[in-house]
Amino acid sequence: MQELININLNERQEPVVSGRQLHQALGVKTAYKDWFPRMVEYGFTEFEDFCSNLSESTGGRRAVDHIIKLDMAKEIAMIQRTEKGKQVRQYFIQVEKDFNSPEKIMARALLMADKKVHQLEAQIEADRPKVLFAEAVEASSTSILIGDFAKILRQKGYDIGQNRLFAWLRENGFLIRKRGESYNMPTKRSMDMKLFEVKERVHHEPNGSIRISKTTKMTGKGQIYFSDKFLSQGVAVV
Repeated sequence: MQELININLNERQEPVVSGRQLHQALGVKTAYKDWFPRMVEYGFTEFEDFCSNLSESTGGRRAVDHIIKLDMAKEIAMIQRTEKGKQVRQYFIQVEKDFNSPEKIMARALLMADKKVHQLEAQIEADRPKVLFAEAVEASSTSILIGDFAKILRQKGYDIGQNRLFAWLRENGFLIRKRGESYNMPTKRSMDMKLFEVKERVHHEPNGSIRISKTTKMTGKGQIYFSDKFLSQGVAVV
């Protein structure tokens, strides 16, 4: 079959043609910029039947083109009521028959399946560091100091230190901001989410008195939650 006009596939694997190439193949004398809007008036809808595109025209300048689905292209060819229009329409019908042959349908299905597999493999590879980290944390019920978690983030490639991490946690409502006994303690929200726990230590002073100190620690669940924010979502900390 002689090729009258290039047939391409869009992202949905549907056959499409260039509006400018169609205009040329039909031998239309009217300028493309005037002709195409007239064709659209026959009931075609942008983003359903066609979409705008920029292409190189004579002299290397950029010009407005349109990517047209095959059904629209066939109807435009019929509208012309010329011998060339008839030839182009017959060509499109033949292309469509070939496109819908069992062999071509199977080939496209295999191509799309292969593409999906590659996308899935790439996503698995991209998620591997996060998965390994989450599995390691989940395997242990140990809570860690926030400063130690900052070190883990740095080892994983996220540039942050203990002070900046504390500041971010306060600014985003995970730790208490108000100075006083509760400063840097988990907020109610954090405790409800089980992201932190407070460890208390009893200190026996030389004078016989007892002092209780409180330390905020990040739970395993908190480590997974914040590793997702910083390592996967790329949360910025100024």
